[in-house]
Amino acid sequence: MTSWEIRGRELVNCTCEYGCNCQFNALPDKGHCHAVAGIQIDEGHHGETGLDGLRIAAIFKWPGAIHEGNGEAIAFVDENATDRQREALLRIMTGQDTDPFATMFAVYASTVTKMNEPVFTKIDLDLDIDGRRGRIFVKDYIETVGEPIRNKVTGADSRAQIVLPNGFEYAVAEIGSASSTTSGPVQVDTKDSYGQFARLHLNNHGVVRA
Repeated sequence: MTSWEIRGRELVNCTCEYGCNCQFNALPDKGHCHAVAGIQIDEGHHGETGLDGLRIAAIFKWPGAIHEGNGEAIAFVDENATDRQREALLRIMTGQDTDPFATMFAVYASTVTKMNEPVFTKIDLDLDIDGRRGRIFVKDYIETVGEPIRNKVTGADSRAQIVLPNGFEYAVAEIGSASSTTSGPVQVDTKDSYGQFARLHLNNHGVVRA
């Protein structure tokens, strides 16, 4: 197993309401899960291959709950990545070189039946975790915009967090609202649904905790 570790930031948008039942071991509130994710790797490596500054993204569709499987996905890798970096990122994203079910990458990969060919392209990411604002843009594939949840009476920004001491993706996530439209083989359309803004610190064994 090749050792790897990444520190970064993410924006995830799925079809659930703001709390996202999946974060609480419950079934998705729409009966299915469609999701878009974008990750900025601030620092990272896979073996001797450095991953600093690279970006990845993905689109997922599961017809039911994630653990029931039969999902479809497509992965996007930063066009600036070298061949070795591309291979490294795809190995991480597909749950390889990772303890079983230790990260969200490994969990999701185990539930995907149809994995479309990866796309190596420009990935635009704008991520403000504390401000709960962000954008994922991949030309011809993804347009996602995230913003804070707003008070229905005053319109003021509202802040909420999810803390998962034993989670496989993050320790703490800021929760906002997000909307996505995707094109290509995996099509997702959400409006003002669950937006997850989180700082990531992951390695072969899962979330790295202080």
